[in-house]
Amino acid sequence: MSESIESEQPFLSHLFELRDRLLRIVMLVLVVFLGLFFVANDLFTMVARPLMDAYPGDIIAIGILSPFLTPIKLALVASIFLTIPFIFYQMWAFIAPGLYKHERKLVMPLVVSSTFLFYLGVLFAYYVVFPLVFAFLSSISPEGVNAMPDIAAYLDFVLTLFFAFGLAFEIPIATIILVWMGMVTPEQLTKKRPYVIVGAFVIGMFLTPPDIISQTLLAIPMWVLFEVGIFFSRFFVRTEEEIQAAQSAAGDNEDTPEDASAAAATAGYPDDYVAPTDAEMEAELDRIEAEEELEQAASESSERIVEEDDDDSYMDEEFDDDDEDAVAIIEDVVDSKLQRVMTLRDDEKLEEARKLLYEVLAEGNEEQVGVARNILEQLDS
Repeated sequence: MSESIESEQPFLSHLFELRDRLLRIVMLVLVVFLGLFFVANDLFTMVARPLMDAYPGDIIAIGILSPFLTPIKLALVASIFLTIPFIFYQMWAFIAPGLYKHERKLVMPLVVSSTFLFYLGVLFAYYVVFPLVFAFLSSISPEGVNAMPDIAAYLDFVLTLFFAFGLAFEIPIATIILVWMGMVTPEQLTKKRPYVIVGAFVIGMFLTPPDIISQTLLAIPMWVLFEVGIFFSRFFVRTEEEIQAAQSAAGDNEDTPEDASAAAATAGYPDDYVAPTDAEMEAELDRIEAEEELEQAASESSERIVEEDDDDSYMDEEFDDDDEDAVAIIEDVVDSKLQRVMTLRDDEKLEEARKLLYEVLAEGNEEQVGVARNILEQLDS
């Protein structure tokens, strides 16, 4: 029974935490969307300004509902764009407990820089690419043809370029991560430069409309950003000593990254180690002792059942008593976790407290689950 509980608890706690973070993202996107809903038409006019400047004619709407649905669609996508920093933060907060502390120091700057580069790519597309592309397209129109773009088709065109340039500007981050993980070296990337240049133009051909201007304006920045990534990746190359130190720290403590802090301290990361307090050590010893008592009670119950196999009445009586003892021990373990949660909350260690609360939700009785839900609501508020 204890093995099944130990295997199911982490999975359930991760699911609960993932659900909470997804709900926060959806709620924030909806709030921003409601704010942009009332200015959706003005937002579309601003996005369509480069097209209006290039084409003297009016923009038309072929679909019956296009004048209403197209600005709403733009407002929804814009709300996702605006909440990208919060989305990246929630992703970072979800994976942070699975990282070592020296890895967390690197991930947060990467999250901030990736957000900045994505917005930079969107702004580059709006202020540089759009005017050039629309001026080129309007200049090559056949004589006597009045170009009147459809608002729905224009929005799809704009969003495609926004995402293409936003993702293309993430190339330095991808390059730095590959080098930091040890998959490639800056010297190997430098040797692959001719293939990268050709690949940039191929990717630009697939991600942009079929015109040479937008394809070139995407391929050249991708190549330049690749060179920038190579330059900065040289500062993130890990030495053999650092790799061996990280591997030894992970091998000595496989339970959690926090447990590896002592090994990491002796392996070259002295700032990572945080000594546990007396209260934390006492609470951990109580938890281990309660789990040992639970396992012992379950083992004794199994032995009695085997020994008294011929006496059905005695077996039933002993099994009932042991079952009640096991339930009482489980409740004591859950109570100790709730006390540990209160200590962590006072110490402002909210993430650790939240993980324990998810465990209480999975194994506690009705009263304990109610207490855990109340504490979770207080932490969320």
